[in-house]
Amino acid sequence: MNFDKIISDNARDIAPSPIRKFFDIVKTMDGAISLGIGEPDFVTPWHIRDAAVSSINNGETSYTGNAGTPELRDAICRYLSMRFSLKYEPSQIIVTVGASEAIDLAMRALINPGDEVIIPDPSYISYMPNVRLVYGKAVPLPTVAQDGFTVTAENLRKVITDKTKALVLPYPNNPTGGIMTRQQLQAVADVIRNTDIVVIADEIYGELTYDGSHASIAQIPGMQERTVLISGFSKAFAMTGWRIGYLAAPPELVKPMLKIHQYVIMCTSTMSQAAACEALNSNMLNDFDDVVKMRNSYNMRRRYILKSLNDMGLDCFEPKGAFYVFPCIKSSGLGSEEFATRLLNSYKIAVVPGNAFGPSGEGYVRCSYAASMDSIKEAMKRISYFLEDLKKQ
Repeated sequence: MNFDKIISDNARDIAPSPIRKFFDIVKTMDGAISLGIGEPDFVTPWHIRDAAVSSINNGETSYTGNAGTPELRDAICRYLSMRFSLKYEPSQIIVTVGASEAIDLAMRALINPGDEVIIPDPSYISYMPNVRLVYGKAVPLPTVAQDGFTVTAENLRKVITDKTKALVLPYPNNPTGGIMTRQQLQAVADVIRNTDIVVIADEIYGELTYDGSHASIAQIPGMQERTVLISGFSKAFAMTGWRIGYLAAPPELVKPMLKIHQYVIMCTSTMSQAAACEALNSNMLNDFDDVVKMRNSYNMRRRYILKSLNDMGLDCFEPKGAFYVFPCIKSSGLGSEEFATRLLNSYKIAVVPGNAFGPSGEGYVRCSYAASMDSIKEAMKRISYFLEDLKKQ
């Protein structure tokens, strides 16, 4: 059997995740430190874990409704209202298998073959493959450090065509840590307001901002009705392994996405939904103490890693959200891939090449400061040694 002929062109030609590539190598190396994976080093708070255990002990092991439990969808609506003054009905919420499924649902429900999706470059690695899998065309929108790696109205206008169907707006941004202010979002809204362009707003890092509160494009008048807002529990609540996220959207968009979700997923894990419900309800009652504790810790690490990288000569844009830094490594004389590979092989430090996130990421690497402070300190020491070695060559 010739599997080269059997496997679809899309499945065959899409490259494996470069993040996982370095992660898998690290797992085989004694003494290696990974700054590659965007995963909190915190364990899910006990009261959240306990809610899942109680759900199991109570025999809640059957399917839930396709869109999620009423309790969780109601909690999500109250959360979005409390935190961001966004008003949604539970019928506008779909609970998904992480934010990743929500992104996939949005692409499948919106994109026809040949439709164009504008994606800021650099940004999270899954957007472009998701567009390709539905036979759309991903259109990179280059962003630069001088603009805080944000989408500007001027640059957005340049890439819009009559085939543009959607704009992905992933802020706070992975990998850069850039955020967009309400004023900047207003400028974007002004560009697309009189078009049929839908915004796919991936706001999974919305709780992790360090310079003021998070702004959502759905808060801009006239934008909520054309926005698929995506978020989840992995980052802010240290719940990566629970695989629980959600989307909020206009009823006209929820309907087709829910149909796809019904056939592909059915529903998300019952006990994960119980845990997520506890995460929201308890934090809304207690001034988001879980989130604040973790965010303060990340902020301390952010300041430390930013200063360390700049002090060793790697110019680094100040990230104001998420938990990544994106230092420029052009002064090393190496490209992104070579820098990351040689750093891993010689000093056992894993970072992700910037070009994994798009062409505009070339000349940068992504470092996650979700690792422990001890690991970050040791990693900074080894990176400085690596740079000293390069100067001697």
